[in-house]
Amino acid sequence: MDTTVALLIALAALILVVAFVLWRRSRRARGAIRFDIRESAAALAAPDGATAAPAETAGMRETWTALHRHAFSLPTLEPGEPPEHARIAARVAQDIEGAATEERHMPRRPLLLPQLLRAINDSETSRRELARIISGDPALAADLLRLANSPYYRTSDKPVESIDRAVAVLGTEGIRRLVASAILQPVFRVRSGHFPRFPDTTWDHAFRSAVAAESFAAIVDNSDPFAAQLLALVTGLGSIVVFRMTMDRYGEESMLTPSSQLFAALIDAHAVRAARAIAASWQLSERMLVAIDEQQRAAEAHSPLGRSVAYGRLTGALAVLRSAGAVTDEAALATLRAAGTPARQTERIWLRLVPESAATLQGAARGM
Repeated sequence: MDTTVALLIALAALILVVAFVLWRRSRRARGAIRFDIRESAAALAAPDGATAAPAETAGMRETWTALHRHAFSLPTLEPGEPPEHARIAARVAQDIEGAATEERHMPRRPLLLPQLLRAINDSETSRRELARIISGDPALAADLLRLANSPYYRTSDKPVESIDRAVAVLGTEGIRRLVASAILQPVFRVRSGHFPRFPDTTWDHAFRSAVAAESFAAIVDNSDPFAAQLLALVTGLGSIVVFRMTMDRYGEESMLTPSSQLFAALIDAHAVRAARAIAASWQLSERMLVAIDEQQRAAEAHSPLGRSVAYGRLTGALAVLRSAGAVTDEAALATLRAAGTPARQTERIWLRLVPESAATLQGAARGM
């Protein structure tokens, strides 16, 4: 009898331990944002290493909504546009068509961008020549050193303190990619007014998207890493342009308080169109213009460059949310898997964007 009671007590204790472990795992997987992490049929059917562009899933839609909530400091965000603000929405939609000719809205092409594009296309450009060009612009040199010392690019514990050192450590290709981020960052600066977090969040998203797009192009798609990086940054600029236009229209409507709901809806609707106008005004190549256009099309129609940009934008958004504590590593990676991205390469790129995730992923691997 005593043996039976003891066995029952031991069995009950075991059941409680198992239930507790399962509960803890479910809590970690859910995170602060509830993603639909069920994998699509396409993702399940695709072999590991497939290069399909991210397909629209519930998790992706939740990602963009969560990013808007973070950028506009909102606990919730209702979809759609407030009816009383409809005229603002209509005018911004019209403004996008003429965006490329409006200097007050359209960011000017950075002066060094043509030189950079020539250097990228010239395999004979030396490290010394790149260092000379960069050193001629003190502000650019300072921005470049800051980026070279960031977790995304730094390759050792020793800080990078000079342009010559940065070029030597990162190599010619690495420094070319860094220059693109450095020359574009100032264009992201905008007076935020009602939404002080928006500019920094938009830059953070654009920069992480650029790192992810460049990595995907190099590791997975064998396309043009520099073009993928530049287009991810330009697409981020599209959000800034829509933000500026909307702020200007609200400035003409003194009776209306700017609505974060409307800003989010307009960015979703028009940021890619604005990015396309920027790219055209900067005289980027037809191949790059097509890749931007593809961000508004079904994933099946994407070119390798378009896939890299789409992957970068989604991964960059999830990385921003992860660093803000708004989503767990497990939920973010599940969203990427459900979108059809390659699992092994995705984890590798994820750790480049979010180095602090290493311990979590290593623990998960040991627990498997």
